[in-house]
Amino acid sequence: MTGKAAVAATSVVVLIALTVLHRRPWRSASQVAAAELAVGYLPVTCHLTCPVTDFATRTTTTATRFASQRFTDFPTVVEALKARKVDATFILAPLAMVLREQGVPIHIVYLGHRDGSTVIVPKHSTARTLRDLKGKTFARPSRFSNQYLVITKLMEDEGMQPGDLTFVDMAPPDMPGALAAGAIDAYFIGEPYAGKAELAGTGRVLYYAKDIWPHFISCVLVVRDELIRERPEIVHDLVRGIAESGEWVERNRLAAARLAARTEYYNQDLKLMTFVLTQPPDRVSYRQLTPSDEDLQSIMGYAITAGILHGKIDLGDLVDRRFIPEHIQPAEIYVE
Repeated sequence: MTGKAAVAATSVVVLIALTVLHRRPWRSASQVAAAELAVGYLPVTCHLTCPVTDFATRTTTTATRFASQRFTDFPTVVEALKARKVDATFILAPLAMVLREQGVPIHIVYLGHRDGSTVIVPKHSTARTLRDLKGKTFARPSRFSNQYLVITKLMEDEGMQPGDLTFVDMAPPDMPGALAAGAIDAYFIGEPYAGKAELAGTGRVLYYAKDIWPHFISCVLVVRDELIRERPEIVHDLVRGIAESGEWVERNRLAAARLAARTEYYNQDLKLMTFVLTQPPDRVSYRQLTPSDEDLQSIMGYAITAGILHGKIDLGDLVDRRFIPEHIQPAEIYVE
């Protein structure tokens, strides 16, 4: 081999080596994708911190990019979670418990909100209590929703029987239209799908969740155990991002409404998003999002009574609080 040929051959080897080192093909798929994680959510204000965190990691320099992935109903979320199409998502608290009971490897790592759900009846309904809806059709987001458990408890408190209401499962975006069309007589859901009926003049508030169950929780943030085991730093960044996004929303509700209204997030009218985040201001809260044993045991108890859980779940198998930050600062976000 001539001197020139040897130099050329050496250069080729070096280039190949540098390419291999750059691509690092021996890394696992989760490591390759570590710079970005899809996080599932529904376009309800209970999940608002998800798109806010998405926006924050788009516009600031962060270790991980969290891409919010919008769904329209919870059954689709469950299938995506089981199939590992998403490794992290917001989901109904009782549903998370059911999945864990079924052996799906997930842990609750944080909450999505406090309060934020509303019972809506037609604007001209004469109902003043739940008892006045006896014999009516009542829409819920899922049999596995905390909204259903709260209504079940309220029925007991008001002396109603299990068959006094006809429950139907319905995707949240479909509820206002169904009420307006007379297909249902009431529904209980997270915002903005209660406020939408209010602003349209087709519905009115019968109960706020906070009036039935103070500090009500409907949804939690769950993460698959594989992600916790393989990339705990990603989970830490996610929970911190959700916490900081919640604090930012509390301090910037008008800006949060502008962000949420965007096409890529909720795709809703700005007037509606502003209404549900400010009227009243405590309609939904994004503080105190650490899941307590008391919170979860209460939900678990109602879920067992309602027959959607077979028995108690060890909270150690359900909740992982290691990733929750001690001190929460608002995210650094600017929304035009």
